[in-house]
Amino acid sequence: MSETRHGSLSINSENIFPIIKKWLYSDHDIFLRELVSNGCDAITKRKKLNLAGVSELPENYKGKVEVTVNSKDKTITFSDNGIGMTGEEVDTYINQIAFSGAEEFLKKYQDKAGGDQIIGHFGLGFYSAFMVADEVTINTLSCTEGAAPVFWSCDGGSEFEMSEGTRTEVGTEITLYLNSESYEFCNEFRVREVLEKYCSFMPVEIFLINEDKEVKEGEAPEEPSSVSDPNPLWSKQPSECTEEEYKEFYKKVFHDYREPLFWIHLNMDYPFNLKGILYFPRINLEYESAEGVIKLYNNQVFIADNIKEVIPDFLLLLKGVIDCPDLPLNVSRSALQNDGFVKKIADYITKKVADKLSGLCKTDRENYEKYWDDISVFIKYGCMKDAKFCDKMSDYLLFKDMDHNYLTLSEYKDAQGFNDEPSKKENTDTVSEAEENSSENNEGEEYTEPSNVIYYISDENQQSQYISMFRDNGLNAVILNTAIDTSFISHLEMRNPDIRFIRIDSEITDTLKEEVSEEDKESFKQQSDKVAGIVKDALSMENLEVKVERFKNDTTSSMITYSEDQRRMEDMMKLYGMDTSSMPKEPGVLTLNANHPLVKYILEHSRSKNVPLICRHLYDLALISHRQLTPDEMAGFISRSNEIMMLLTK
Repeated sequence: MSETRHGSLSINSENIFPIIKKWLYSDHDIFLRELVSNGCDAITKRKKLNLAGVSELPENYKGKVEVTVNSKDKTITFSDNGIGMTGEEVDTYINQIAFSGAEEFLKKYQDKAGGDQIIGHFGLGFYSAFMVADEVTINTLSCTEGAAPVFWSCDGGSEFEMSEGTRTEVGTEITLYLNSESYEFCNEFRVREVLEKYCSFMPVEIFLINEDKEVKEGEAPEEPSSVSDPNPLWSKQPSECTEEEYKEFYKKVFHDYREPLFWIHLNMDYPFNLKGILYFPRINLEYESAEGVIKLYNNQVFIADNIKEVIPDFLLLLKGVIDCPDLPLNVSRSALQNDGFVKKIADYITKKVADKLSGLCKTDRENYEKYWDDISVFIKYGCMKDAKFCDKMSDYLLFKDMDHNYLTLSEYKDAQGFNDEPSKKENTDTVSEAEENSSENNEGEEYTEPSNVIYYISDENQQSQYISMFRDNGLNAVILNTAIDTSFISHLEMRNPDIRFIRIDSEITDTLKEEVSEEDKESFKQQSDKVAGIVKDALSMENLEVKVERFKNDTTSSMITYSEDQRRMEDMMKLYGMDTSSMPKEPGVLTLNANHPLVKYILEHSRSKNVPLICRHLYDLALISHRQLTPDEMAGFISRSNEIMMLLTK
């Protein structure tokens, strides 16, 4: 090319560059990924031409991409030793923009312009440079024998200048003259940050060079190291990777100082190409939420975090990387077309995770139990979100009992001597409210109620009084103390109609009570009604239900219980951020122990001036064993405690 040529870019709109600058990306830094990716592609193409015998590579050829920043000139340059371009190829790939018109573009992508979904679909990866640059130049030399170097420049309008270039080595050099809003991209540290985000595992070595650094006379220039690791761990066979390598890779990618519990290495070639590593992180739910991150790559080029079309919701609690070159990406490689192929990928990943977990439980139960508290939230969430995952994992769900032994649901049911079938009875008008809530049967049909009750503990400290009574009477309960458990046990009840979960402080089981003989029933009822009336009058709580029972444990004076169904509803609303203030507040059921001296005192000294004080104190003691008192309740409790102690001095 011996003469300078001027021309207009072949596009259907004069407004292409304003659209590129304002619409194509939400994160302008993605231009770095696009231009580095183009350099990597050019190197890959040159290697393929060599393999095909079309073009020979120089001896000791090693593909590389160099990114050079210059803060004085306000430039950033991308240089590769890939295939290069001829003048005709510059005309084809640069001067002709495959674009269907700005009006059609805006109409089609108006609602999808968030993120970086536009570049690539129209072959515009190179033009992402104009998001940050006022002017872009290209110096390129094709590997085609006899090709002349080409120089191309454009100032962001629709006009370009094209002439013979000066490059002597095969490859391409693209220089961006940054606009005033984008000077951050000529800063070495900012560019390194972006390269590490998008290009850490690209299949070609990438070097960052800072032209601002002065080399003192007599000193050799600093040897740069590659920003990219062209052979990431996931690209290897699992048999080639050591435990230490898996752990080091985890720390490097996710900056987590804690070692992961275990991991799954995905390696599939058919019917689609997919590789990756999924880690089960160590989570302390008391201080942090269960949020993971799964990085999606396409041919080792970072696309995005947590793309839900590929990664099912519940797997996003994990940390990992997935590389799938076969993903049907549109535009800038970062938006997925929602098709059946993507669904198959998601199903495959889910199956591999379930296989790993079930296999671990069967072959290494000791470690599986050790991991359970960390991974249980993930598994429970997965069971609620994915029916197939739940089917595979139903026999491997563990429940920790009061003695901190881990049992599957089947093992726990066997230990409790449960029946396998729910009991049935005719549905009548006297069916309880709880039964109505849990049944959708029509009038006259048989109502099926759970025949087996599993008691659970949500707070071992708060419910210690109830736990002690259970222990004293040889009863057991399971510990379910995470935010997800309210939803999870409802899910389990739907899948297992023979069981019902009830919190340990929701009712006082008959096992904890002494049986009243037939001859004593009438007199006991009269005494109970009398005590209940005295307590309700003393508390001025007409809606409070008061019961009197003979506990086998004579050290517990009073207990308060709340409806399992109502509490679950409140917990579910809180979990989803809903306002519970409008819900009617259930006063609960106050149960007094007829065998306790204070309750006997109320019955025997009903006219004593101390009875109202004792009644109020019994109620507070019951509340304390159930929940934390409000500031006003605590102030009253302390005041009454002082009064009671003063009585001892008289």
